[in-house]
Amino acid sequence: MKNAAGPVLALRCRPGGRMHADSTQRDFEMRFQLKVFCIAGWALVAAQAWAEVTVTGAWVRGTVPAQKATGAFMKLRSSEDMTLFNAASPAARIVEVHQMTMSGNVMAMRAVDDVALPAGKTVEFKPGGYHVMLINLVKPLARGDKVPITLTFVDKSGKKSTLEVSAEVRATGADPMKR
Repeated sequence: MKNAAGPVLALRCRPGGRMHADSTQRDFEMRFQLKVFCIAGWALVAAQAWAEVTVTGAWVRGTVPAQKATGAFMKLRSSEDMTLFNAASPAARIVEVHQMTMSGNVMAMRAVDDVALPAGKTVEFKPGGYHVMLINLVKPLARGDKVPITLTFVDKSGKKSTLEVSAEVRATGADPMKR
């Protein structure tokens, strides 16, 4: 608007009681649309990096009240040669990737530095084999709870990527083959 004294800005009240000039409102809307576009582009790029590894059937064995450790199990498949080299979860103070092996009549469990994920092949983390060990649990895990687990991978070129997994807690003593 204009009057004899010069230009006049029309003001609008925005949520929160703040006043903005119309031109500022348009600038705000344009900046907002640009931010949405940039975030969408970033999400697309990130999704392509995460698409290299897929995780299915993730679950965690439930615990009893005084139990301080449990295992997480899942199937991992990569579209290219990758290596799983780290796991983390807010549900436990210590998270390690373990492998159980048989030597004669003795079963041994040990932490491993990494697990190779050959391109196009499924690597199963299951009871009696590879698994993610959750140690010093923050609280007991009950059937139906969801446990977030962050898996970190590295490809042949050394590029790291992470994948967030939500693993459902199954009842203590549940048959691991049932879903």
